[in-house]
Amino acid sequence: MNVYEQAHGLADAIRESEEFKQYQQLKVRIDQDPEVSRMVKDFEEKQMEQQSRIMLGEEPPQDMAQQIQNLYQIIMKDPTAAEYLQAQMRFSMMMSDVYKLLADAMGLGN
Repeated sequence: MNVYEQAHGLADAIRESEEFKQYQQLKVRIDQDPEVSRMVKDFEEKQMEQQSRIMLGEEPPQDMAQQIQNLYQIIMKDPTAAEYLQAQMRFSMMMSDVYKLLADAMGLGN
């Protein structure tokens, strides 16, 4: 079996994983509620902006962390949004583990 066939097999396995299925199902539910969808997107954008600034060696504004925390608390009050963020985290952790396995196999891990 060649590398591309293996990669397609891995992609299929990821799509069939419970982590991916739950994440996708909850994303559809979130997207059906414009208000919750907007809150989640705003939260994710602010979180990404903060992470980008840190990676670039910049100091994020002091109130940014508090804004993110406030948004998180608001979002977690909505059961579907809370479930979505938890599913997103589980899927991200699974993908991170897969990337680490691949990097380790190539001798690129720490």
